[in-house]
Amino acid sequence: MKEKPLFEEKQYLGFNKPALMRNLVFVLFCFVAYYWTEEREKNGELFFLVGCAILVIAILFLFVKHLHTKVFSDYLELDGIWTTRKVRVDLNSIVKCEQTDYSPYLINNPAYNLHIKGVIRFYTSGRHALRLTDRQGLVYLVGTQRPEELKRIISSCIGAAGKDTGV
Repeated sequence: MKEKPLFEEKQYLGFNKPALMRNLVFVLFCFVAYYWTEEREKNGELFFLVGCAILVIAILFLFVKHLHTKVFSDYLELDGIWTTRKVRVDLNSIVKCEQTDYSPYLINNPAYNLHIKGVIRFYTSGRHALRLTDRQGLVYLVGTQRPEELKRIISSCIGAAGKDTGV
């Protein structure tokens, strides 16, 4: 029987606010250009079709799961889009768990298993993240919409593992 996760969160690409706003601005531009076009038969239809295509793609992205975070009693599992491999982080090797902002910037691109300067990033949208540091000094930055709950659960798993092993 499969173990039930202690915490589970799904994040979708369509809820990334900067990307959604960018797409809506492009759609608005296309529809305004269609309205102001002199010869609608030639050029206007192209603006209308492009605007509709961008709108449909933005709606479809609302259903594309980018990051699926699950916390079990002894590991953290991060699952991404279709062809990405699942990443398992052993909670027994985590020595520090702290809540932080993902980035000082307002606009951030979604990232899955992105290695930059010794930090492995997992992010879809939002401002909050957890910084997990393991015994080897490797840092995992996991973006989340519910940072307090995730931190509480991971900290309790780390505390329980430390008591069992005598660390």
